[in-house]
Amino acid sequence: MKASMIDFCVDEILGFEFSGSGEHLIVNIRKHGQNSRWIAARLAELAGIEERYVGYCGLKDRFAVTSQWYSLYLPNRCLNIADLSHPDFEVLSLKRHSKKLRRGMHAGNSFKILITDISASQEKLEQRLKMIDQLGFPNYFAQQRFGFNGGNLLEAEYLINSARRLRGNSKGQGLFLSAARSWLFNLVLARHITNYHNGIVFPLDETGPLWGRGRSKPNQGVALVEREALIDWPGWKHALEHTGLTQDRRKLFMQADGLKFNFLESCQLKLEFNLPKGVYATALLRELAEFNR
Repeated sequence: MKASMIDFCVDEILGFEFSGSGEHLIVNIRKHGQNSRWIAARLAELAGIEERYVGYCGLKDRFAVTSQWYSLYLPNRCLNIADLSHPDFEVLSLKRHSKKLRRGMHAGNSFKILITDISASQEKLEQRLKMIDQLGFPNYFAQQRFGFNGGNLLEAEYLINSARRLRGNSKGQGLFLSAARSWLFNLVLARHITNYHNGIVFPLDETGPLWGRGRSKPNQGVALVEREALIDWPGWKHALEHTGLTQDRRKLFMQADGLKFNFLESCQLKLEFNLPKGVYATALLRELAEFNR
């Protein structure tokens, strides 16, 4: 996976139409080798505005070919594609809209992925893909959520164990605390899967906790699994309850929309599918094979 950047392509799906007029210039960008925040900063420079006037819906992979939308607050100003030209990204189109793009406004993402150097049986892979298409896959937060070598979790642990007063929206802390609650969710999901392998029915239609202040009301069996999975994490739960984050729920299992696959050669597999926002393509890909260490 990702032997080359062009093997992993992501296109943002907004799920709504632009108004066609308004104070915001909407820019569709195709990038590779750069992260979304860096692109936002370059667009601000090119447009001659402060970076806080640039909006976008989500972060896209750096080591991939991705397209996404940005909004530039430009009341009574017009720019063309040439004005935003930059060697590190391509401007695909410009539109006008009445609102700034904000995190989480998009509906999801469309993926086209090429996996190379496959040594597994094509027949077994087809069986596994058909099962994923029919039943779905565990909705894990993937490794990129936790930073390089889990660095975001190490920072979260430092913040939680230190005497510093935490705030979920404080600059530099939100990312680490978000990683912490993602980790707790993954522990709960993993416990459900372990229970399934021990003969307990998996709660396909249930959700898991995104920890914070307040209490959600899962059914009794799901609540018991959550208590068991997180019994050794009281400090993390307590800290997340006092950061300003509100407890939420996330689906334990997800399904891809429009999953298609094609074996180009005996050792290459091409996948196409759409996922809702916040769901990781790598969570689907990890279900293609079982790894033995």
